[in-house]
Amino acid sequence: MSKEFKSVDYGLEKIFEGAQDFLPLLGTDYVELYVGNAKQAAHFYKTAFGFQSYAYKGLETSSRDTVSYVLKQDKIKLVLTSPLGSASKINDHIVKHGDGVKVVALWVDDARDAYEQTIKRGATSYCKPFVETDENGETVRAGIYTYGETVHMFVERKNYKGVFLPGYREWTSDYSPESTGLKYIDHMVGNVGWNQMNTWVKFYEDVMGFVNFLSFDDKQIHTEYSALMSKVMSNGNGRIKFPINEPAEAAKKSQIEEYLDFYEGAGVQHLALATDDIIKTVAQLKARGIEFLPPPPQTYYDDIPQRLGEHMKVMKEDIEKLQELSILVDADEDGYLLQIFTKPLQDRPTLFFEIIQRMGAKGFGAGNFKALFESIEREQAQRGTL
Repeated sequence: MSKEFKSVDYGLEKIFEGAQDFLPLLGTDYVELYVGNAKQAAHFYKTAFGFQSYAYKGLETSSRDTVSYVLKQDKIKLVLTSPLGSASKINDHIVKHGDGVKVVALWVDDARDAYEQTIKRGATSYCKPFVETDENGETVRAGIYTYGETVHMFVERKNYKGVFLPGYREWTSDYSPESTGLKYIDHMVGNVGWNQMNTWVKFYEDVMGFVNFLSFDDKQIHTEYSALMSKVMSNGNGRIKFPINEPAEAAKKSQIEEYLDFYEGAGVQHLALATDDIIKTVAQLKARGIEFLPPPPQTYYDDIPQRLGEHMKVMKEDIEKLQELSILVDADEDGYLLQIFTKPLQDRPTLFFEIIQRMGAKGFGAGNFKALFESIEREQAQRGTL
């Protein structure tokens, strides 16, 4: 294999053994976005990405201040929330940041204990544990702040049989576009400010018991014009992965700096959504109007057989089809992965999605970084922000 696709032994099993067990996380429960118009945003995510109507909270359910539409696709749940008046902290958040992720909710067996464990280790409280009930049982939630204004909400739902949470009702719709094959959230990436990456690495290590199992510096992630640094944090069972990026000095402005400028602070840069058939998923997304980053040059695809080496023997996808859809390929000791990145999902160049299919690989596409960032830089140049 060439250097670009060099095999890496991440040693995940050994690293995960070192993760502390005081905060057992069962998975990602939901991701809540604050948006300017939740009804219209819900229609977009249904139409473009194949999400299905799931639950609703608004004036009809006695919510006088906010409205929320919950969308679901396999194990992914998105909550789209808007304020119903100008005197709202949610409105303030939208004015400052634009549409973006506010809450990354983590499914736990005991929300009170998760809150207590993290608070005593130095977390800043967002909300103390509170119980919500209806005829379907009860839930317990509690929240802490992470980078920027982003929140981790601990969600305990073992005594609840309802559709989503108390206060919500089932949302059915005659309009139900077909799923695009998205399965679950593979990882979520956060962008933080200059010299803040290690601060938040330490937060996840000390406060939440995560481990740093992969790191990239500006010598590995750079182009002629820009650079960044990144560290990947994971909980003990490997179900939750949070890469954290910070900018690095370079000739021009990096994508991380652009994000921080337009989001006006640290926040979630992108959600990586897993699929079992990336060719089918991406073809459907493109047909529905989703725009992806520009393709890498012809030489990128010409070199795939040499770069993948032994993995070519088991690779099922046709390279010409991958090139047609601009899908990227990377490999490590355990296999290969395929990935592609959307353009920003709103007018501000902030939040976007990654579509990823893992064929054994446990990395994050390090071999694609140069091609990816050059593609982003071409977009930045058009926006005048490079």
